[in-house]
Amino acid sequence: MIKRTLYFGNPSKLSVEFSQLKISLKSREGKPKISMVPIEDIGVLVLDNSQITITHAVFEKLLDNNAAIITCNAKHNPTGLLLNLDGNSVQTERFSSQIKATAPLKKQLWKQTIQQKIINQASVINQYTDKNTDNMLYWARSVKSGDTLNHEARAAAYYWKILFEVTDFKRDRYGLFPNNYLNYGYAILRAVVSRALVSSGLLPSIGIHHRNRYNSFCLSDDIMEPYRPFVDKHILNIMEKHPREEEITPTIKAELLKIPVLDMIISNQQSPLMVGVSQTTASLNKCFEGTQRKLVYPYFSNNRCLII
Repeated sequence: MIKRTLYFGNPSKLSVEFSQLKISLKSREGKPKISMVPIEDIGVLVLDNSQITITHAVFEKLLDNNAAIITCNAKHNPTGLLLNLDGNSVQTERFSSQIKATAPLKKQLWKQTIQQKIINQASVINQYTDKNTDNMLYWARSVKSGDTLNHEARAAAYYWKILFEVTDFKRDRYGLFPNNYLNYGYAILRAVVSRALVSSGLLPSIGIHHRNRYNSFCLSDDIMEPYRPFVDKHILNIMEKHPREEEITPTIKAELLKIPVLDMIISNQQSPLMVGVSQTTASLNKCFEGTQRKLVYPYFSNNRCLII
């Protein structure tokens, strides 16, 4: 079942009643407006107001159901992520397999990850520009174990240079528009991936490539790479729909919160992103266990023939 993403940007009180999330909001007349949402239907909860009151029972029930909870700062940017610490019944066994994964295995998994990321980036370019992508497909085919020649960076430089019709656009976390859209979208994606990793009994902090000692989500950042182009495409659609809007308004947030249900092709079937991510993390666990050698990653319907 596709889980729901709930966003709270106004003062509200969240509590639990009869195993459901009870939402109390004030109406324009000042009277409380009550609504109920089944806890088991929630996949991601976004808290974006300093006047939200939330009971401990809400955290307990959401985490028991493996929901991801995102908190935002005063600038309305996602800054915190709360996940379940006990997301799988054989978690200890899977932790062990993940930790014992050999360097050659990790390098092969990273090769597959980067190949699919570049292919998906090429597909986005094909859909939105008339630029040639033969170079990107060549780079994808040329990726070595561990991407030792850094084809990811080469492809990214070309990709960002031509993707957005913004003068001298550079992908920078602290850069100008549409970096703010990308940052917000990737934060949602990261939460979805982290949630799926925990559900598969894996540690989001131990990556196959990323190793930053200050990053608690190295594996999340690894696995989300081939999914980033789907976020990029969604943001291009938003920009076409709202051509004069550069700030993340409530309308833009509503669009960005649709990321978990974006359509994609995975395992030769159309699936929502949240479902696809779960297939990817399940395949990753099998790779760690030695029962599978290929990661299951998504692709666009128009690039099936490009899969390596």
